[in-house]
Amino acid sequence: MIGSFKGRLRRAEIGWIGAAAALTLFFGQMVVASADDANVGIDNFAFTPAALTVKVGATVIFENHDDIPHLVVDVAGKYRSKALDTNDRFSITFDKPGEFAYFCGLHPQMKGKIIVAP
Repeated sequence: MIGSFKGRLRRAEIGWIGAAAALTLFFGQMVVASADDANVGIDNFAFTPAALTVKVGATVIFENHDDIPHLVVDVAGKYRSKALDTNDRFSITFDKPGEFAYFCGLHPQMKGKIIVAP
């Protein structure tokens, strides 16, 4: 009896893992933050995720995982990080809803955006 219960529990765990994987594949790189903080990685000359949705008041933390420096620069000129070396971080708190596009000041082909929902 206990063995069959453990088997059903294990199948349920696998089902949840499969559902989470399917949602990740369906939604791709769009991330909705439920906590105050969210992260954007800088990997292989790209911001990951390229588009991030957070709530008003959220802090977004950018972390450089590349071996060369990168800058996070707001298209509208409201913020600019210092040169971020490997494992350096830069954070911004968004207090108004809207879409905020940014790019790397050293590699302008690297682009991303933060969508701040009310």
